[in-house]
Amino acid sequence: MTESHLIRQAADGDARAIRALYERYAPRVYAVVRRIAADADLAEDYAQEAWIRVIRALPTFRGDARFSTWIHRIAVNAALQALRRSETREKRRAAMPEQVPAVSRTGDVLLQDRLEDALALLPDGMRQVIILHDVEGFTHEEIGDALGVAPGTSKSQLFKARAKMRNLLKTLAADSKDEGVASWGI
Repeated sequence: MTESHLIRQAADGDARAIRALYERYAPRVYAVVRRIAADADLAEDYAQEAWIRVIRALPTFRGDARFSTWIHRIAVNAALQALRRSETREKRRAAMPEQVPAVSRTGDVLLQDRLEDALALLPDGMRQVIILHDVEGFTHEEIGDALGVAPGTSKSQLFKARAKMRNLLKTLAADSKDEGVASWGI
């Protein structure tokens, strides 16, 4: 069965077609919302919200873009809206510590840990822009639309975020080198 046929059936309410699309795209949806949520439990909630939106919006899918692109956009928007809602609630309460975003566990684990630590130290706006641009591949115009800022603000935040990441990674690398030396008693 072709993807367009599956989409048409799912838009008509066919539960098997919806399930097939879910099984095909659930890992991708979860991965994108997990990066934005910076927390596994929140990512589950955001992914569920994204899928509710996808299923409701299926009849409106025109096919102007690839289905994967369309569903990716819905997932990002759902996660960002949920994140904004939770940030608004948190501002009303006492400030909570910043969450650590997840990075894929392939490759150099030490480098991934340093990247996670550095990302966690970035202000929210910078972290969101660097993830959306450098990890997810969004343009500054798309980031501006998603975050409600001007494309120029997105560019500025990305420039600042990259500079801050470079400094943080140098600091974290130096700290871990010092810890390694100290643990050997040198």
